[in-house]
Amino acid sequence: MTLLLQYTLIFASVLVLVALGGCFSEHSGVINIGLEGIMVMGALGGALMMKFLPAGTSAPVIILLVTLASMLLGLLYSLLLAVAAINFKADQTLVGTAMNLLGTAAATVFVKAMNTAESVDNVSSTIQYIEPKKAFLVNIGSFEFNWFMLMAAAALVIAYVTLYKTRFGLRLMACGEHPQAADSVGINVYKMRYAGVMISGVLGGLGGIVYITAGVSEWKFENGVAGFGFLALAVMIFGQWKPTRIALAAILFGFFRALGNVYSGFDVLQALNLPSSVYNMLPYIISLVVLAFTSQKSRAPKAEGIPYDKGQR
Repeated sequence: MTLLLQYTLIFASVLVLVALGGCFSEHSGVINIGLEGIMVMGALGGALMMKFLPAGTSAPVIILLVTLASMLLGLLYSLLLAVAAINFKADQTLVGTAMNLLGTAAATVFVKAMNTAESVDNVSSTIQYIEPKKAFLVNIGSFEFNWFMLMAAAALVIAYVTLYKTRFGLRLMACGEHPQAADSVGINVYKMRYAGVMISGVLGGLGGIVYITAGVSEWKFENGVAGFGFLALAVMIFGQWKPTRIALAAILFGFFRALGNVYSGFDVLQALNLPSSVYNMLPYIISLVVLAFTSQKSRAPKAEGIPYDKGQR
């Protein structure tokens, strides 16, 4: 049971971070389908930092540098969406889809080239981070606490306060609801949309490194992040673009994802004699069922996905 709780919280942390990123982007009026690619890039940044940090680096420094590397690379990658969607008014869904394909492909090519340069016999797309990963873990009895869980909780509180208690958040949401009205009172819609997309890049990148370090000490980048970016979008929609509801939805989906890792520890589940792939599919099946019943009542920001034209009223 402890292991189930541990995995539920770490997977929920991934979903909270990435879904909050999508929430900020869509509240600004930009649909971010490219969260999957952003996660891969954030994971790459953090994994490279862990790989090249000198041995003996203190735990706080490892946590700080890995976190910053993930967020920075996620932010930089999200600028592709910002420039294409905001400046060039490209179709946001197509740009996001292209980012997802490019993210995994680029990370795979880069890691394979790096590994081959180190050893001509090593053509894998794998990065190991066995020792640095330990800096994020604290054993509390039989429970393995991960500092990323605390970061996700902090991000949730900050997101709620930012969106509903600050001038910036209210302006951001105004740009996603009625950008022309926001512009008429002096709000720079382009800047606010850039801010929303960049915040989604920061949170998505952080979610990427949390995902690849959840329970494993190496990652093969040709696997991407196994659809977790799309699962985070489902969490965001199910959570109605509200941070508190997103947190509850993330725990629900995180629980079903965790079952895929620990089902063998439950006699009842093991007696069913189902293949492990069934449990791994559960969160995606649940997301389809949930969205099928709740999507009609969903209320997305009215102007999301619509390129802003300053001359249009």
